[in-house]
Amino acid sequence: MSQDLKIDLEHITRIEGHGSIVLDAKNGKVVSAQWRVPEAPRFFEAMVVGRSYNELPHITSRICGICSISHTLTSLKAVENAMGVDISDQTLLLRKLAHHAETIQSHILHVGYLIAPDLFGVGSVFPLVNTHKDAVVKIVKLHRLGNEMSDLLCGRTTHPVSMAVGGFTKIPTEKELTEVKARLQGAVKPANEVIGIVLANAGKLPGFTRETEYIGLTSDEEYALYDGVIGSTDTGRHKLEDYLSITNEFVVPHSTAKWTKHNRDSYMVGALARYNLNSRKLTPLAKEVAGKFGLKAPCFNPFMNNVAQLVEFAYVLEDSIQIIDELLDDGLKEEKVEVKVKAGRGIGAIEAPRGVLFHDYTIDERGKCVKANCIIPTNQNHGNIQKDIEALAPTLLDKSKSEIELNLEMLVRAYDPCVSCSTHYLKVKFV
Repeated sequence: MSQDLKIDLEHITRIEGHGSIVLDAKNGKVVSAQWRVPEAPRFFEAMVVGRSYNELPHITSRICGICSISHTLTSLKAVENAMGVDISDQTLLLRKLAHHAETIQSHILHVGYLIAPDLFGVGSVFPLVNTHKDAVVKIVKLHRLGNEMSDLLCGRTTHPVSMAVGGFTKIPTEKELTEVKARLQGAVKPANEVIGIVLANAGKLPGFTRETEYIGLTSDEEYALYDGVIGSTDTGRHKLEDYLSITNEFVVPHSTAKWTKHNRDSYMVGALARYNLNSRKLTPLAKEVAGKFGLKAPCFNPFMNNVAQLVEFAYVLEDSIQIIDELLDDGLKEEKVEVKVKAGRGIGAIEAPRGVLFHDYTIDERGKCVKANCIIPTNQNHGNIQKDIEALAPTLLDKSKSEIELNLEMLVRAYDPCVSCSTHYLKVKFV
């Protein structure tokens, strides 16, 4: 490879939104390497001001078409926290099941459609239809299972309509849940086969490591996806109310999305962060999958985030079956929810597929939102992507330009970024 190199990867493919990598090397040394986000801010925090509390989950679900269930659930939790609304055990279980449906959707979409082409040396999933048709068909069926679970529990695949403050406007029948349980049980075998194919090609994942801080929800009760306190691999546990002192958002000149940092210059959220914090709470099948890949906590290889997604995929399959059994044992009941409007501030957090998500609302005595803040997983990862690029790039300079580009693209894709969702509003102070 030449001692001088210029790379400008504009709008990396197989990620959501627009992100670019610019690399400049001279005399065999990296002069600069940047992860750039050029997306326009989308102002969701401003949109909800003045809107009724019961509109907030529907509006903020539009932040993302992939994680709309997570945004809805986080918004509901923030509103309920602000107004002192309690939910029933049945509602809690149905919400967890809806969240699992989204995790199934998102993780198999990412690993099956966006990561697999890199492992097989092709540019997209379409060539795999000819070379690995059976695997692609299984991936499509697993993805469809997540979509149809979402339809059942949320009223449609994206942007839920049946989840409301305090409960649900419509719940599934016991017959429908029994059918979903059978499909989940039937999905274990094809899921293991897809995992086996990824395992056979896992040698294509670079062995790069960089120690960093991992942040996410954690709990003594379960593998924390829906509930928990904030956990850090550096500083331990923190109250949810302290999320602003954890995230510490800031701006950089070359990104329209805000960055975050806590104990170090950057931290990582997502499946690998959750695994590093909560792996002891995994189900047997999930632990088995982790063992096949040799994944052990703590793991500092960001490329293994994709393996952690497969581990979580196995977990949510098993946990969904357990949740349905619990719902069926208790018997489903139609519940009438009465919400009393009350002024207050509420914070909600959930583990979206891409990492911990925060919604923070202040509600007035009329039930109107007067202030809102949302901190998205991907904008928490931007700084860590930058630091990983800075560490990885110098190790690649002996490779061809195309190999360097591929490795850098794979690094960004490993984070499963949702770039559009991470560009929100910036408070401008005019001097």
